[in-house]
Amino acid sequence: MNMKTEKKWIKGPAGRMKVLVLRPEGVSYPLPGILWLHGGGYMVGMASMVHMSVGKMLAKKYGAVVVSPAYRLAWRAPYPAAFDDCYAALRYMWENAEALGIDRTKITVGGESAGGGLAAAVCLKARDEGEVSVAMQLPLYPMIDCEDTESSRNNHGRVWNTRRNHWGWKNYLRGLYGTERVPTYASAARETDFSGLPPCYTFVSDGEPFYAETLAYVRHLQEAGVEASVDVYHGRTHAFDMLCPWLAKSKEAKRKVCEAYESRY
Repeated sequence: MNMKTEKKWIKGPAGRMKVLVLRPEGVSYPLPGILWLHGGGYMVGMASMVHMSVGKMLAKKYGAVVVSPAYRLAWRAPYPAAFDDCYAALRYMWENAEALGIDRTKITVGGESAGGGLAAAVCLKARDEGEVSVAMQLPLYPMIDCEDTESSRNNHGRVWNTRRNHWGWKNYLRGLYGTERVPTYASAARETDFSGLPPCYTFVSDGEPFYAETLAYVRHLQEAGVEASVDVYHGRTHAFDMLCPWLAKSKEAKRKVCEAYESRY
């Protein structure tokens, strides 16, 4: 399915914010909507990373409108800047659903790595505020816990490791880092009530830093009665699906995401 990409400027918390809107050509509207949030440890990355993401893959395969915001990075503005920008993008999708061609009953929020952490946080606020209904969340190998876990402590994995993880969190949280005052919207692993959140699917490598926190997030959702599942792949390479798309496990991971998405819609 051919996709058309448009650059739009929307009203964000700090003024104008750029979003990329990907839409399939030659299809009837309304379509499912996907808010896709890029990774990069809260420090790097860009909205155009959506073109190598699972979000675009789902849109091409199933026909969906994807919105990818250029949220503020932590070197420029710490929490809550990125979070506020991402939630504003979700509200933009909801409030402009007709113009965008989006079916409000079929909105997915997803992202990879730090984008997965932001996706989980955005879903928390959507539940708490009751302004937007999210049908599914896809926080892939999410950067979701600002504290060291069994797998993020002393990790020397490829692409992302303990040193880089501390660097990302310290810059994102600034004065909140290492304190008991970290809000759940900054680090969704700090949440204690996971009820009422949308169904979740994710995957992760067993040798990367986010292995333990990903499994913990899924377990907390399940214990709260939320439908949630995770697939685990062997390896130490973070974001292997994006960086090594030719690998058999990358192809398998993408197939499983498609199955999970298709089961919802």
